[in-house]
Amino acid sequence: MDICVFCSAYSLDDRYTVPAKEFATLLGERGHTLVWGGSDAGLMGVLADNVKAAGGRLVGILVELLAHKAYRGADELVMTADLAARKAALLERADAVVVLVGGLGTLDELTEVLELKKHGLHSKPIVVLDSEGFYDGLRSQLTRMEAEGFLPRPLDELVFFAQDADSALAYLETAGEASAA
Repeated sequence: MDICVFCSAYSLDDRYTVPAKEFATLLGERGHTLVWGGSDAGLMGVLADNVKAAGGRLVGILVELLAHKAYRGADELVMTADLAARKAALLERADAVVVLVGGLGTLDELTEVLELKKHGLHSKPIVVLDSEGFYDGLRSQLTRMEAEGFLPRPLDELVFFAQDADSALAYLETAGEASAA
């Protein structure tokens, strides 16, 4: 599978870096391709290093503004004119989406792919790897939106919240098999 991962471009504490490394290693060992923001910075760089070390393929999609942060070991690097084009290209190239910890950019990417899925504009599985309960508040808000009628589809049809790397990848691989059948 080509798996798009949204995550922070900042260097983070081990409580967030370790789960990212675990997920990246599993992704590479199982022969999947990482499709990501193309940066060598922070968690993005950690993710790419570990996928590559485990034998996975790297497809970076980078915005021209951040070309100076390009990951030099990518198997393929695509430049886009702006952030909107980058988000579209990331989703287009992916069979599934995983969200690791991140800031406003990561939250923007997650909400966009959820909104597109809500409207039936894609059916790709979306997994939030909820390291250290980082996304507990978001999950609570989404649950409230569902309960109060703001979501036209059940929340569990839109997104899966995984507690660890194994369950995140297992969900994706099962969803991938189901959509291929």
